[in-house]
Amino acid sequence: MIRPFVSQDAERIIHIWRKASEYAHPFLSDDFHDTAAPLIRDIYLPQAETHVMEVDGIAVGFISLLDTYIGGLFLDPRFHGQGLGRALVEHAVKRKGLLTVEVFKENTGARRFYAACGFEQTGEYFHEMAQHISVKMTLKP
Repeated sequence: MIRPFVSQDAERIIHIWRKASEYAHPFLSDDFHDTAAPLIRDIYLPQAETHVMEVDGIAVGFISLLDTYIGGLFLDPRFHGQGLGRALVEHAVKRKGLLTVEVFKENTGARRFYAACGFEQTGEYFHEMAQHISVKMTLKP
């Protein structure tokens, strides 16, 4: 089930983000994660339109949208490969239409996932905070 985010979800969402980010981004430091967590909780989540994926009444993932930009899509790694990420993307597309996303170039799994969902690379830049290359991907019309 996909439902809207409520403020009571914040700590669970941060936990999912941290677990999934450490899994997908082993090249990022603990310092990066420690710095990013309060920014996500206190700044990004309140600004974003976030939808939560539940399995058996437990939040296992989420997608955060800033208009048509996917600010974050994270699933508890135990739930990868079950179609839940694709369901979140499809949910967002129904709400917003064509989407864009940025992923770290070294995160080949995410790039494959978004390509399988119909996204194509449209650019790249150096992510100052993370000190890594980020790839911009856009959903093909």
